[in-house]
Amino acid sequence: MTATHCPYCALQCGMELAPHVGSITVAPRMFPTNNGGLCQKGWTSADLLDHPDRITTPLVRDAKGGPLRPASWEEALARVSAGLLSTQQHHGQQAVGVFGGGGLTNEKAYLLGKFARVALRTPNIDYNGRFCMSSAAAASIRALGMDRGLPFPLADIAHTDAILLIGSNAAATMPPVMQYFDAQLQRGGRLIVVDPRATPTAKKATLHIQLTPGSDIALAHGLLHIALRDGLVDEAFIAGRTSGFAELRRVVGAYWPERVERLTGVPVRQLEQAAHILGEASTAMVLTARGPEQQSKGVDTVLSYINLALALGKAGRPLCGYGCLTGQGNGQGGREHGQKADQLPGYRSLANPAHRAHVARVWGTDPELLPPPGRSAYELLDALGPGGVRALLVFGSNIVVSAPNAGHIRQRLESLDMLVVADMVLSETAAMADVVLPTAQWAEETGTMTNLEGRVLLRQAACRPPEGVRTDTEIIAALAAALGCGDMFPHEPEAIFHELRAASAGGVADYSGITYQRIAAEDGVFWPCPAPDHPGTPRLFFDRFATDDGLARFHAVEHRPAAEEPSAAFPLILTTGRVMAQYQSGAQTRRIAALAKAEPQPFVELHPALAASLGIASGDLVVVASSRGRATLRARLSPDIRMDTVFAPFHWGGAGSINLLTSPALDPISRMPEFKVCAVRVEKLTLPDDSSSVSA
Repeated sequence: MTATHCPYCALQCGMELAPHVGSITVAPRMFPTNNGGLCQKGWTSADLLDHPDRITTPLVRDAKGGPLRPASWEEALARVSAGLLSTQQHHGQQAVGVFGGGGLTNEKAYLLGKFARVALRTPNIDYNGRFCMSSAAAASIRALGMDRGLPFPLADIAHTDAILLIGSNAAATMPPVMQYFDAQLQRGGRLIVVDPRATPTAKKATLHIQLTPGSDIALAHGLLHIALRDGLVDEAFIAGRTSGFAELRRVVGAYWPERVERLTGVPVRQLEQAAHILGEASTAMVLTARGPEQQSKGVDTVLSYINLALALGKAGRPLCGYGCLTGQGNGQGGREHGQKADQLPGYRSLANPAHRAHVARVWGTDPELLPPPGRSAYELLDALGPGGVRALLVFGSNIVVSAPNAGHIRQRLESLDMLVVADMVLSETAAMADVVLPTAQWAEETGTMTNLEGRVLLRQAACRPPEGVRTDTEIIAALAAALGCGDMFPHEPEAIFHELRAASAGGVADYSGITYQRIAAEDGVFWPCPAPDHPGTPRLFFDRFATDDGLARFHAVEHRPAAEEPSAAFPLILTTGRVMAQYQSGAQTRRIAALAKAEPQPFVELHPALAASLGIASGDLVVVASSRGRATLRARLSPDIRMDTVFAPFHWGGAGSINLLTSPALDPISRMPEFKVCAVRVEKLTLPDDSSSVSA
């Protein structure tokens, strides 16, 4: 049996893998995050290891538009390295881009960032975590001085008195975490869930606040207005541990309950009930997820909720605090070690000369040679083609399905001189590539992940990859060698982690005291951990916040409309999300029989009254359209959604890809696209009933 972790969400549930003849068996493991629990995705996670869709040899395309054909590794790597060199010789170093993923191990994320900046000398690297965690990260840094998804272990959730959970359907997206919320309710705690849908998570709540998508800032300000009016704020905490409250007090004075009811659709009585639940509790937590974060005002939205936690004195002490429920498997570690456009390992800033100097010393290069910060994820993709990035390497991301305004992004990918994709299956993005490089899966390689608590974990290999398949780190090291700097790029995970520890030393995300041996012995180690004898840091901010003066910062943000509001042509609000049986772009889960059976095709959820007004019945094929594109989906009727809102999951490509519709409007700070709010219309499809047009 090999002790390891699930390959999917940021809970990173502990599991054990047992090899048998021709198969791998998954068993749950008692680990602090999941306590022996697994969801359906975890139980079936090994089914993809021997799937017939696995790519086991490199594929190359001899001409644009021609078919992919098998090739040797020598030919494929030579094709890639020659293409990269030619592109840079003719168009400059910045004409090559790299796109990573929040599912890559810490070692891969670190090596990919180093590869872009040392081997390619390009500023153009970012990753799909920009579409997931960037708003919460930016807000946490501004308000609290640092970004770690949860500043406390998951187990603390069970013992706090009140929780405000905003925009998370954890019961579907990370089911084993619900044990902590269930325990909190069972011991008499109260749970408030903010969501435009009455999800399975919301149905467990003491109070469900069903707001209009995009109105979160008004909601948070309304709750704080009531708390000030009714004497629920902690004036001593505000005076002793924060700064900037006077301006915020002035701003929230304009958010009286009746006005907030008009802006959010939330009744005054619910606003008052929620404010008193939080304000009167001895301990409380405020937790956000993608709902408030994936907006063109996502940073300000998260700041408004952090303001509420700080004003109530529910931060910086036991069983209290603001936290973010990270989504992707390594959404936390993936943004700490250099694959983000503006960051270096250890959560250092690429724009900081001292940070550049430290990392350059570890890398054995001149800090002046490190490129400046590059474009954010959507801006990088939008710049593909002539006049911009002409060659792109993709690791761990299925851009064609996961990016907003996906039809436009497909066109940009088609305009590239060269697209290289490293993947285990022929995803929608890999199918467009000029070169496809087959990679190992999670159970076939060792590496570390950092879960939503900031706990660094060790995923250990349980079996060898199929013959002809290489790991991502082997591919990166081989490409570096072809570009003339192979001696700077180890490919063994533990050697890479040793280098990462040195690069992160002294940084915000300091891993220098963490080793593979410690992780295995201690069931993970919480960063920051600056020395081998340091115990790690499960809980943050008890003594001081991570700002220069130790004080948390209030931010007097204002409510503003979404970038795109309903109109006569597009009268409804579309919001997107996940379902239990699928994950991210679905490239993996759609190939697993049990998961495909549980959730076989894309759908749009409508309120029955809305459906009746449009002449739509349950199961009908409908077209959902925005100003950017159209998707063909099955109608699913539910009284659990607002009548002005429709919901669709984003796990499918093709005609059922909902990201053909979503808005590329970006948050001005985090550069997060506005996945959660866009204007659409819904029409019954009058063509013959043909479910194959929307199948995976």
